[in-house]
Amino acid sequence: MNDVVAAVKSRNILVLGAGELGMPVLRNLARRAKTIDGASISVLLRASAVTSDEPSKKRDIKEIRDLGIEVVIGDLVQSSIDELASVFARYDTVIGCAGYAAGIDTPMKLAKAALRSGIPRYFPWQFGVDFEAIGRGGPQDIFDAQLDVRELLRSQDKTEWVVISTGMFMSYLFEPEFGVVDLENSAVHALGSLDTAVTLTTPDDIGRLTAEVVFFQPTIRNEIVFLAGDTVTYGEVADRLEAALDRPFGRSEWTVPFLMDELADDPRNMMRKYRAAFAIGRGVAWDKAGTFNARQAIQVTDLAAWIGANLTPSSNA
Repeated sequence: MNDVVAAVKSRNILVLGAGELGMPVLRNLARRAKTIDGASISVLLRASAVTSDEPSKKRDIKEIRDLGIEVVIGDLVQSSIDELASVFARYDTVIGCAGYAAGIDTPMKLAKAALRSGIPRYFPWQFGVDFEAIGRGGPQDIFDAQLDVRELLRSQDKTEWVVISTGMFMSYLFEPEFGVVDLENSAVHALGSLDTAVTLTTPDDIGRLTAEVVFFQPTIRNEIVFLAGDTVTYGEVADRLEAALDRPFGRSEWTVPFLMDELADDPRNMMRKYRAAFAIGRGVAWDKAGTFNARQAIQVTDLAAWIGANLTPSSNA
């Protein structure tokens, strides 16, 4: 690796997107940048997002500007790889926070743009599970696309990369459409089995820890960094809910064969792909003790604390 890359420090940072994860990342980068000489934060947003009359969008744009973050207009879907590369080239670090909403091909498009731009450091959108432990050919094809991105980044030595693995967003476990936790009927539907484990982290904690990783010294390079707010089995999810809400929760198992049959009936259904992938249980959970946050003794929100803050009667007062 050349001397220029070996000396990389993130100072001129561009974040792609300002959604559920992008906003916490921006908040925490802006906070940390105040303590770092020469550090500045920018965010790439579509023009329609910046001019939107939607109250939540207007609130986010105001917060972004109040944080001293520069807004850069661009479109990850409509712009070509060369057009994106010309934007990325103005920065030393690009952090992908756009998620999958832009489409399954977008992570590879952004990775190619990052490499073409010659930026010293790239954090791809990989804030999720351990794709390599899962392997190829599973029920969620997005995971294969993410492995393609990793192979591309590893095939070169001009741009350093950092992958941040977070497990599932903690709140996602409670999405009614996901079906794991049915609060209305006091039931937990375990993916795979009640003993299958899953790692969960809140977007706020991911944002805070991402900022720490970005500015960490010595610089983290060409590495997969694991985070975890909590790692629990689905049986333990039911236990936590019972303890916090003081009522019994029914427990049932959605087995891998059941979920694969369900997916076969609707093979394009994204939620069914995710359910089957998590039910297999491989690469979706890791020991919290070995994570970046545990090694650095950084406090994070565990499942019991999240339930207490979001689902108990006092949290709604």
